[in-house]
Amino acid sequence: MTNNIKSRPNEENINKTLTRCAWVPKDNEMYIQYHDTEWGRPVHEDHIHFEFIILESAQAGLSWLTVLKKRENYKRLFANFNPQEVAKFNNKDIEKLMQNAGIIRNRMKIEAAIANAKVFLKIQKEFGSFDKYIWNYVNNKPIYNEFKTLAEVPARTELSDKISKDLKNRGFRFFGTTICYAHMQATGITNDHTIDCFCKNK
Repeated sequence: MTNNIKSRPNEENINKTLTRCAWVPKDNEMYIQYHDTEWGRPVHEDHIHFEFIILESAQAGLSWLTVLKKRENYKRLFANFNPQEVAKFNNKDIEKLMQNAGIIRNRMKIEAAIANAKVFLKIQKEFGSFDKYIWNYVNNKPIYNEFKTLAEVPARTELSDKISKDLKNRGFRFFGTTICYAHMQATGITNDHTIDCFCKNK
């Protein structure tokens, strides 16, 4: 990604000997880069929040690696993750997306991305930014969990239940509590790096 993603290290600079969260494959550069440079780091830019909303909604029922591999295609086909532009997508745009193997060709997920873009814009108007809306749930302070093992990391919490319920009431689709918690982890609202991971206190 460019512009809206934190800088990533060159592959040759990745230190594979570092201790990372157990879900990170040791031989997958894409996953390692994502873990080391993005996951769990606080996000305060609305366009990045929107990017993860699209990607995480698309990921429902699939592996995150599947989505990461298609990330550049999503960026190109979804207007550089610009919610104003995605909200304008029509049936003709949906049909074009359904024919493109570069993304996950699920009509309901594509329609959800468009619907979510419209709700995203309403939240921006109401709160000033989506970032203000979602970080208000944690009083603008990341939640630092102290999990020792991957087995301790939850798939959802009472807070993700609360946020996803509110977003659903506002019109969000494909953004249940599990996906909501994944968003909280990805954008650093909650830091779930296990205590042995070198990223825990970065």
